Amino acid sequence: MKSLMITENDANQRLDKFIAKAAPALPKNLLYKYLRTKRIKLNGKRAEISVRLHAGDRVDLYINDEFFGGSDKKNHDFLSAPKSLDIVYEDGNILILDKKAGVLCHPDGSEYTDTLIARVKRYLYEKGEYDPDAENSFIPSLANRIDRNTGGLVLAAKNAEALRVLNQKIKDRELTKRYKCVAIGEMPARHEILTGFLRKDSDKNKVFISNREKPDSRPIRTEYTVLGEKDGLSLLEINLLTGRTHQIRAHLAHIGHPLLGDGKYGTNEQNKKFGGYKKQCLYSYSVTFDFKTDAGILSYLNGRTFSTDDIWFEKAFYDGTLY
Repeated sequence: MKSLMITENDANQRLDKFIAKAAPALPKNLLYKYLRTKRIKLNGKRAEISVRLHAGDRVDLYINDEFFGGSDKKNHDFLSAPKSLDIVYEDGNILILDKKAGVLCHPDGSEYTDTLIARVKRYLYEKGEYDPDAENSFIPSLANRIDRNTGGLVLAAKNAEALRVLNQKIKDRELTKRYKCVAIGEMPARHEILTGFLRKDSDKNKVFISNREKPDSRPIRTEYTVLGEKDGLSLLEINLLTGRTHQIRAHLAHIGHPLLGDGKYGTNEQNKKFGGYKKQCLYSYSVTFDFKTDAGILSYLNGRTFSTDDIWFEKAFYDGTLY
């Protein structure tokens, strides 16, 4: 039997969600059975799976030790991640990180150890701000993600409440992110708001843009401003008025101006003319906290903008050394 005390990082979760994290090897059918048969209790009593937990609650689990999974206190996987971490801003609740192109946000089939989230965990662990063996269910988490071959600002939460607020504000579009990119060709206008409809094909991991609405498509709006033109290329600032998967890359390609280095929505033939880049010239360089509703413990961030000037392709564009 194991008793777990609910901390602030565990609070506000459903009981079943908490148990799934605390005992990751426990099958769902057994989880529900043990709740019914009172082998799992909340504050000494039977509880419904959907009850919300509060700090100070006690969860008693009369289950086999094997279901808890456990962890090796001396050999956490994230300690193998590189220490390199570009921090734009940090306080007691969040980190704003400048992820470079080529770094994964989360593990995938090709890379497990060297990811942005693993670097964050190592950083906080070595600072003494994160102890996985003292947590029941929470781990430091990224609130947004950026494709491996794209660089830019990523938000990380140090506690569960900060993560909850960030996730909600991103969902409600109360954060404004701006991008810079290099597009092939000269744009039709110095400033324009592009409209269209985007349809996602999950099997191909690709999106398709059309000028007219189609089944399963969603409306998109992409605002661009030309910052500079040089040697058949355009440096743009992008404001996403809607936020869809691959929207910038696909929308610019749709109007005939794919991103330099984009092999998915552009063509290798086009990229070869400019040096054959393997990573697209796209950077999420700025984020503004523009809260319209209460932001709880993150209210102090309202109105603040954070940005990075370390955009690998921008200086090269103006110097004429991009290719």
